Amino acid sequence: MLAVFLRLEHQLTRLAMLIAVAMLAISVTLSFYQVLTRFVFNAPSTWTEVASRAAMIWCVFMAAAATFRGGYMMAVEVVYKVVPARFITLLEVAIVACCLLVLGVLIHYGIQMTMRVSNQTMSGMNISMAWAYAAIPTGASFAIVAVIARLLAQLSGREKVGPENSEISPEAELLDTELLGDSQLTKGGPRP
Repeated sequence: MLAVFLRLEHQLTRLAMLIAVAMLAISVTLSFYQVLTRFVFNAPSTWTEVASRAAMIWCVFMAAAATFRGGYMMAVEVVYKVVPARFITLLEVAIVACCLLVLGVLIHYGIQMTMRVSNQTMSGMNISMAWAYAAIPTGASFAIVAVIARLLAQLSGREKVGPENSEISPEAELLDTELLGDSQLTKGGPRP
């Protein structure tokens, strides 16, 4: 059952990332077109700025699923280094609980905002503003699935508990240990 859920989550996160990449490409293209029409042709486009902004909003919220899945938005290396190894799993559960709370709030208020602006149209376009705001609950929904999958994969032993990619290289940690050992030696303390 867990394997099926993790495969489903992998496909959902991949879909979210594909949408994010497509929206980034659309946003960049529309921004380039906006600059071209404004400064080269001296006839600014009326709709590209709004469409580019909406595409960028979709890009950010859809990419959130992949960043949550990798643990990139949740990891604070110092906390993982300070907490004893036996409490790392408990720390992950607390982080997931906080993330789920925030994502739940985003879904709740994102749906309310989407409904509130459904009668408004984007300036320069005849499209409901709700399409831009719908990115908030949609992206948060994808992210919830990713957060739960990450925790389940860690608890089942399929993935390492803690941040996926450490910003500190093993060589740097070794150097820190050696420097700490040298400083303790000069103070007369025991060398590790």
